[in-house]
Amino acid sequence: MKLKGKVAIVTGAGRGIGRGIAIRLAQDGAEVVVNDINSETVNKVVKEIEALGRKALAIVADVSNGPAVYAMVEKVVAEFGKLDIMVANAGIAQVKQAIEITEEDWDRIFAVNAKGIFLCDQAAAKQMIKQKRGKIINCASIAGHSGFGLLSSYSATKFAVVGFTQALAKELGPYGINVNAYCPGIVGTDMWDLIDEKMGIYLDLPKGETLKKFSELITLGRVETPEDVACLVSYLASADADYMTGQAINICGGVIMS
Repeated sequence: MKLKGKVAIVTGAGRGIGRGIAIRLAQDGAEVVVNDINSETVNKVVKEIEALGRKALAIVADVSNGPAVYAMVEKVVAEFGKLDIMVANAGIAQVKQAIEITEEDWDRIFAVNAKGIFLCDQAAAKQMIKQKRGKIINCASIAGHSGFGLLSSYSATKFAVVGFTQALAKELGPYGINVNAYCPGIVGTDMWDLIDEKMGIYLDLPKGETLKKFSELITLGRVETPEDVACLVSYLASADADYMTGQAINICGGVIMS
């Protein structure tokens, strides 16, 4: 198991991509800290991980709250003695025309998707600098490489994540810390169900048709699963990716290509 003995935090791990990542890291040998804002979903994932024979810890915290994020990292270090992997996965979607977005809308999505990444990375980096090693892995998106209509605020947050990932990689490289991002595409999760529903209103399409329309862009011909994303994250968390840093890698079935 390539992650045996490693300790990982996965934020937004109560469902969707985060859950898939948490379970995959556990399957690969890591002890996993499961974070989300919903205690019920967090505890469910913890039980799934424990059933694999791995140790898991539930921490309910809002990633947009600095003291809560720092307390989470401190608790992990107190419990496990170290932090090897930070997967800053938590995020939200927002579907609106740019001319309709309010300041409150903008501030809310940036608080979670951009500030949340910054806080998790910063708290993890301070611990990893002491250790002279670590892996920081951020959730970006194909929308962080190409802006999508009706997802302007979401796209802006993901461009921010890509830029921050690159800058942080340059700062932390001398300490033996790798910083990378994964960029999913059209994933069969609750978030994409929301995007499908909200976009359908603007595009005058029945539920399911927007997702179907976007899915036609997938070169490999099928909707992405959380497990597809988790495979990449597990690689980035492993020693196999020790010479990779500052990258924002598309894992999208060929929706966009680089």
